[in-house]
Amino acid sequence: MWVSKPIYESLPYFYLLAGLISLAASMYLNYWYWPTICLAVGLACLVGGLVVLLKRRDHRSRLRRTASDAGS
Repeated sequence: MWVSKPIYESLPYFYLLAGLISLAASMYLNYWYWPTICLAVGLACLVGGLVVLLKRRDHRSRLRRTASDAGS
């Protein structure tokens, strides 16, 4: 699946925001298993967003190093 670059670049931040909102919702919801569900979803979104963000950063820095080594 292909998405446009602005959407692709903003996905990790969306994951982090969704995780924070879900964690905040887990504090205020008090019906059935919703607090537990929101907590699990919030933690999964935060971890997923951080992993994607850090993987992209590492990949881009590796590409820059490789390009600068090849240009020298």
